[in-house]
Amino acid sequence: MPAPSPLTIATQSRVKKLEGDLKAAGEDADSNAGFVLKQEQKAVDETRAVFAPLNKRIEEAVQRLEEQIATAESEDAPADELNKAKEALELGKSVEEPPVA
Repeated sequence: MPAPSPLTIATQSRVKKLEGDLKAAGEDADSNAGFVLKQEQKAVDETRAVFAPLNKRIEEAVQRLEEQIATAESEDAPADELNKAKEALELGKSVEEPPVA
């Protein structure tokens, strides 16, 4: 699994800061602070829900491309097409299972 992206780190930091601010304020907390925290957490949860099926689709596409590359290599496909396919395969493998906040 690749290291967390700057976006993941920023999102985690933002949610943790909001949680800390809310706890520190205690009873004096702004009534909107709890709502804002819930909205941020909801956004993180919705993002996770979106990425799960996307990761599955990427995984399936990578498998199909690997099969097609193997077939093309056995049929002596043009080298430039194979190179492009292999580049796309590496890109697909590099984005599989990205960490989410």
